[in-house]
Amino acid sequence: MKTRIKEISERFKAEEKQEVAAKQRELEDASTSNHRRDFLKKSLLGGLGLGGMMMAPIEDVMAHTTSRVNRFSNPSDLKITDLRVAVLRVTGRQPVIRIDTNQGIYGLGDVRDGGDERYALMLKSRILGLNPCNVEMIWKIIKQFGDHGRLGGGVCAVEMALWDLCGKAYGVPAWQLLGGRYRDKVRLYADTPGARNPAEFAKTMERRVKEQKFTFLKMDLGIHVVADQPDTITNSKFWSGPDGRMQGQYDTRDYMSYGSTLHPFTQLQITDKGLEGLAEYVEQVRSAVGYEIPLSSDHFGHFDVNNSIRFAKRMEPYRLAWVEDMVPWFDTDRWRTLTDAIETPTCTGEDIFALNGFKPLIDAKAVDIIHPDLGTSGGLLETKKIGDYAEEHGVAMAMHQAGSPVTFMANVHCAAATQNFMALEHHSVDDDWWGDLVKMTGSQPMVTDGYANVPLDAPGLGIELNDEVMKEHLHPSTKGYFEPTPEWNERQSHDRTWS
Repeated sequence: MKTRIKEISERFKAEEKQEVAAKQRELEDASTSNHRRDFLKKSLLGGLGLGGMMMAPIEDVMAHTTSRVNRFSNPSDLKITDLRVAVLRVTGRQPVIRIDTNQGIYGLGDVRDGGDERYALMLKSRILGLNPCNVEMIWKIIKQFGDHGRLGGGVCAVEMALWDLCGKAYGVPAWQLLGGRYRDKVRLYADTPGARNPAEFAKTMERRVKEQKFTFLKMDLGIHVVADQPDTITNSKFWSGPDGRMQGQYDTRDYMSYGSTLHPFTQLQITDKGLEGLAEYVEQVRSAVGYEIPLSSDHFGHFDVNNSIRFAKRMEPYRLAWVEDMVPWFDTDRWRTLTDAIETPTCTGEDIFALNGFKPLIDAKAVDIIHPDLGTSGGLLETKKIGDYAEEHGVAMAMHQAGSPVTFMANVHCAAATQNFMALEHHSVDDDWWGDLVKMTGSQPMVTDGYANVPLDAPGLGIELNDEVMKEHLHPSTKGYFEPTPEWNERQSHDRTWS
């Protein structure tokens, strides 16, 4: 045993010497930020190197091999003590949760964009007193309270925050806890809401490539582009309100509105004139960005699979990277019909909860690309499981994301750890303040030239909140900034779903 310890000690002596020298050089570099300096100073504090432990008792040697665990944390004794919320003005409304512990470290998560913070708050009583490092066990306790769409936002926010906490407790990035990383940079696709003027929109997309350095783009391409032109759509006036627009596209409170009516039941159809108008729109974008850049599309409108096929076939000369959510995600048979009928790859999944929700589409090979939103699909580990299952069936994975930098970084770690990953959505490209909501705790910026940098030297998600900027962008409906939530402490129901 001593011989083996001697071999290990000699190897660690050399590694520790190199690590200390590298950190010292970074400390002496004038360009190193104060935040990074604090991190480096703490990491250089105290403790014998393993090389100096050669003659120590074996128990001390084994204890020292785990010395990189956060010195301010004893992971086995961690307990969840609180869950609080701050609501931001990001993509409309974005609740950010913070899970606190008995050892002063905390974890961050997002309730999915447009979701209700109460989806997360009602879980507080189910997780108080538990060890946040038991992520999968806690996930199984709370999973029953998640579902498709925004209903998954609460359980996913908690799951994100648990991985952030666990990484901080053990002093490693979240991707390491998922099994390691496949990549150091995560390719981003820039989501760009559509404009009525195709020439102006083409200029915006050109700027995405030439100035912002994105290598993958997405555009809104739907009947809204040509809706103001006569004879482009049939049956549209039946769904129109006083202003002439189809009402309730995103308002689920009106259950008889256009937006709450399933695609096959609207009886909207696109005319040949409408298709030509849409083709002209895409042609101007393609002329601006070229064909080297993948260009995907979304938000087509609510029409049936027959019109979906006509639409997609007319767009085939422009080689779109995918057509997204042309029919509802749960309509597996129609997705298979559409996928078999067209050459353009098909894509869906941003509203699907958990692996079981994705399996029918993947098993039937009904889509070419799955598109989970980590804020609905189940958080980091469940989304990785979804990606791994899809990979086994020859299906690629892009990732939908429209939240704060907290969700963004959770996606980055998941994408780094999942092999069949293609690209991650960046939805807030034009909000200059968006990235300032957090501070990176590692040595790299969040994004460089259209790629997200995977944190290699920062624990958890690799971020801390920038409280001043967060407070500047709180939603008007918010009740303070991470105020106490004692009213959610008591569990008052029998949660088990079986007898």
